[in-house]
Amino acid sequence: MASRPKRLPRVLTVRRADYLSPNMIRVTFAGPELEGFPPGHEGANCKLILPREGESREEFETFFAPDGPEEKVHAVRTYTIRSFRPESLELDIDFVAHGDNGPATRWAQRATEGSFLGLLGPGPAKLTDFYADWYLVAADLSALPVAEATLEALPADAQGVAVFEVPSTEDIRSITAPTGVEVTWLVQEDVHKPSTAQVDLIRGLDWPSGTIQTCIAGESSVIRALRDYLHNERSVPKKDTYISGYWKIGLIEDQHQQMKRAEAAAVQA
Repeated sequence: MASRPKRLPRVLTVRRADYLSPNMIRVTFAGPELEGFPPGHEGANCKLILPREGESREEFETFFAPDGPEEKVHAVRTYTIRSFRPESLELDIDFVAHGDNGPATRWAQRATEGSFLGLLGPGPAKLTDFYADWYLVAADLSALPVAEATLEALPADAQGVAVFEVPSTEDIRSITAPTGVEVTWLVQEDVHKPSTAQVDLIRGLDWPSGTIQTCIAGESSVIRALRDYLHNERSVPKKDTYISGYWKIGLIEDQHQQMKRAEAAAVQA
């Protein structure tokens, strides 16, 4: 839960919601509320403020008025800007569909034309300067939007490897990537069971020479193992690696964010 934000969110309206695969829903928002939304932020984080069950748009918007209530009533979740089309004022956000376990998933699975939520952001794009000889992209389903956005932004002559771990073969779909980037799919049916599949595959790669850049995100235990491998065994400079834990088995987002803040403070101490 979160209290009324200090910044006013954009209250966005759903134009359509489509299943890209059994476990991924793409929600497209559209309307004048997207006027002035900054282009070029595909892959950037944003905060979604989710309406309460049965809450009208008028009630939702009243909450953000200067004299609105301060009590904690709305769930807030972090998501990725998948794409923004300024010419049509359309914005896509992809949601993992994993049952009714979380408020964002429940909202996305029920979203229809006219549904609404609040959006804060976006934050900065993850990778904006591409200078490597070789690229490593890795993600599970939760991080597929940032991985796809990164692959689409790579130079046409980019070389590298992309590794995606998904819960079913039906989640394997066409990905836009430079022809020099080899795309590999791994299937891990139980996403709540720790997996070493990505780590094992990446450790087994023929490691190239030259400068390497990475875009890696997903479950925190996988990220921790890959961060250790890249920084400590392969000596890839931290400035060349985007690597982030997006979630952790057994924790909701609020708990995971607390864990990440504690780990960051321990590193800095």
